[in-house]
Amino acid sequence: MKSKKLLTFISIALMTAACHNTAKLSPGIKLSDMDTTAVPGVDFYQYACGGWMKNNPLPDEYSRYGSFDVVAENNKVRLNELISGLATDEHKDGTVEQKIGTLYNMVMDSDRLNKEGYEPLKPVLAQINAITDKSQLPSFLADGFMTGAISGLFYPYVAADNENSNANLFQTYQGGLGLGQRDYYVNKDPETKSILADYQKHIARMLQLIGIDSVTAKANAAIVVRIETEIAQAAYSNVQLRDPHANYNKISVDSLQSMTPAFNWKEYIKGLGISTDTVSVGQIPQMKEVGKILQDEPLENLKAYFTWQVVDGAASHLNDEFYTANFDFYSKRLSGVKAQKPRWKRAVTTVNGVLGEAVGQMYVKKYFPPEAKERMLELVKNLQVALGQRIDAQTWMGDSTKALAHEKLNSFYVKVGYPDKWRDYSGLKIDSSISYYENLARASRFENEYEFSFMGKPVDKTRWGMTPQTVNAYYNPQTNEICFPAGILQYPFFDMEADDAFNYGAIGVVIGHEMTHGFDDQGSQFDKNGNLKNWWTKEDREKFDAQTKALALFFDSIEVAPGVHANGEFTLGENIADHGGLNISFQAFENATKDTKLGNKLGFTPEQRFFLAYAGVWANNIRSKEILQRVKTDPHSLGRWRVDGALPQINAWYDAFNITSDSPMWVAPEKRVNIW
Repeated sequence: MKSKKLLTFISIALMTAACHNTAKLSPGIKLSDMDTTAVPGVDFYQYACGGWMKNNPLPDEYSRYGSFDVVAENNKVRLNELISGLATDEHKDGTVEQKIGTLYNMVMDSDRLNKEGYEPLKPVLAQINAITDKSQLPSFLADGFMTGAISGLFYPYVAADNENSNANLFQTYQGGLGLGQRDYYVNKDPETKSILADYQKHIARMLQLIGIDSVTAKANAAIVVRIETEIAQAAYSNVQLRDPHANYNKISVDSLQSMTPAFNWKEYIKGLGISTDTVSVGQIPQMKEVGKILQDEPLENLKAYFTWQVVDGAASHLNDEFYTANFDFYSKRLSGVKAQKPRWKRAVTTVNGVLGEAVGQMYVKKYFPPEAKERMLELVKNLQVALGQRIDAQTWMGDSTKALAHEKLNSFYVKVGYPDKWRDYSGLKIDSSISYYENLARASRFENEYEFSFMGKPVDKTRWGMTPQTVNAYYNPQTNEICFPAGILQYPFFDMEADDAFNYGAIGVVIGHEMTHGFDDQGSQFDKNGNLKNWWTKEDREKFDAQTKALALFFDSIEVAPGVHANGEFTLGENIADHGGLNISFQAFENATKDTKLGNKLGFTPEQRFFLAYAGVWANNIRSKEILQRVKTDPHSLGRWRVDGALPQINAWYDAFNITSDSPMWVAPEKRVNIW
């Protein structure tokens, strides 16, 4: 069962150590993480992170392993202690403790899962076999989406209306692709064509595991790939998906019905448990193609396609045979992963996904004291001041636009640590008398009913898009909020014993990164209230676009693998946010230390330690296959280039390490980007 979150991410946050005696605070950075034989102006990433990469080889279960993963692994250990402790005791039926413990134990019970095989899928497979007319598809697809049994041809959801951010709106987003990204179907390079061919073989292999003969399985696999390719050819590219205007198309349900006459939308919407006369169709060309497929494709072909979606979505929750086959393609073939994750990690991930805030409540109680939240809020405030100063300093922006930029900055809704109000899970029943798969179907329905329950209600800006234990953060343009969960409060992002040079270089930059998302090429199109509304003068927007275009071209020129270049337009928003985060946090660092200068430590100046700390956040090792996959799928630049691609645009970095014009990383001052 697969799910999708339509959120913008990346950062983190925490507190300042200014109240401590700076002489006693540590430098934060570790010499063992560095490779001082490298030259900063030649390859700063190797210089700052070479030791870390040598000392942290890729674990077999990872396609990429970096600083984020180290923290996430530490959190998994913490969560496993909390969750497994509940799993060993008996609890009153219906309590959160019972639900957590029961679900964890069901994932861990490999004997039962292996004995059941694909038996839990038979009821939904029987539903598909029982369909005799296309008129039955809307109710089937709605119910299948609610239970997580199928992903469908598009993704329905409820979220804030882009032009009326206080109101929730029923919306759709392109879907229907087992490989997730259109590039796998439309790119014609040898490796991508090989992946698509192997995907077709994988489908046939999986269909045979549910008893379909090999000839039929191969034929159905070809049908699936053909249908998905047709959908992909009409889908928006990752670059097109970044245009908020192009992906906001508010029309009546009747108009959508006329666009796709073969599909009864009112019946489908009713099946989701909501009522509405209006919808925003995210990607109209893809939706028209979906309508054409539903009209022209023989029913038996559609049934084969949806059968594959059932098997594909369930594979990681069935027996070892299904799990291994699923792993062999999606992890080993696509990303080069060598080993499966241990079962306890899979159990923690499942419980985390189903009962996230309940687990989060336990997590913050033990690992995130109230005083940490207050200190973090103070640091966020310091970064807001610095961003305000950076706005004022921009020579390319006029006074009227600056005034509105300040209004948006001052309207940020800041969330730190954990929600003020926790989710109620009393309506979810987890029962060991039914299969693990059936419990996940219940959980999926519970979650989707919760999401759709906001239809017709004002937008609740207190809701969180991440659980407190998540090692990440995000900015949401529709609510103009920045959110920093408690889970990131660990080294190398924050160190209570380290001085400001380290903490502003690490956690400070990620805070600034999230703030900058409000002013990147996408976020800047939303006003202080979260509405898709222009607040720029024409001249200022043209100057801004010229700067961002230069940044996109700079990243386009980066060769991330032999013959493979980065996609500067696809990663533009994140690269702008990295650029702004560095400038803003360095400004805040200078503000914080203007009266108390920090001394040299480990032979490095405070300014040098700032940039070394930043680089350390992105230290990682990555497999060659994963590089190729992320270029297609990840809006963030690869870790190496979040350092070696970002720093050449930052004037303070040149000063800190005396980078001169004869250095390969040198960019002439007049060619450097200066945004925020």
